[in-house]
Amino acid sequence: MDLGLKDKVVVITGASSGIGLAAARAFCEEGAKVALCARGEARLQAAVTELAATGVEIFARPCDVLNAAQVQSFIAGAAQALGGIDVLINNAGRSRMTTFFETSDEAWREELELKFFGVINPVRAAYPFIKAAGGGRIININAVLARQPEPHLVATAAARAGLLNLTRSLATEFAPDNILVNSITLGTIVSEQWRRRYKEQNSGQSEEDWLAEQANLRHIPLGRFGQPEEVAAAIVFLASGRASYITGVALDVAGGTGRYV
Repeated sequence: MDLGLKDKVVVITGASSGIGLAAARAFCEEGAKVALCARGEARLQAAVTELAATGVEIFARPCDVLNAAQVQSFIAGAAQALGGIDVLINNAGRSRMTTFFETSDEAWREELELKFFGVINPVRAAYPFIKAAGGGRIININAVLARQPEPHLVATAAARAGLLNLTRSLATEFAPDNILVNSITLGTIVSEQWRRRYKEQNSGQSEEDWLAEQANLRHIPLGRFGQPEEVAAAIVFLASGRASYITGVALDVAGGTGRYV
């Protein structure tokens, strides 16, 4: 199936590992040109080395998505190097595992700033280029927490709910420019965060058994964590020509954990 992504320019934030890197691989397989950014230069360079072997054009630059000047420079550089921008994937982020009384004022501000300005800054920078291309896609990586909060992720859940609302607002505002804006709402996905937690537990179990146990404890209907490649497949679909009449939606990639209707 031709997804219509060959030679499209795709910008991905937080792209040096996990879902961001899996998405970059998937876009490369479709023949897209890919621009990557992340804060860690060493891991970013390793990602570039891997992706360059596919033969597609790659642009990469270290960038903190909370630094508006850095984001503007990265986006402008990507557009110049690759010939415009068609797709923006806002993937940079993390979860903060704290309850309400464990979360300081500073932690609240950090979490809200990351979830909002980690999207606002790239959208502001990329919008003129996507509009000039005649339209395109913006995809914000979010979580089922946006609709289904958990007590030990209180700040992250609140911030993600705001991002869900922002995404829907952008979908309406940008529709006249043929810019489709959607969310991917994640369940529990295998990540470096979970691998660190596994090592910190020092349980004596294999990583596979420990993750299976965690999936059971979290009552995931499919009985396992998701893989970054499964999220990447959904991202590529929403970015493709096959999703040309989809905007303002939140697509769960969560193994059935969303209990809302």
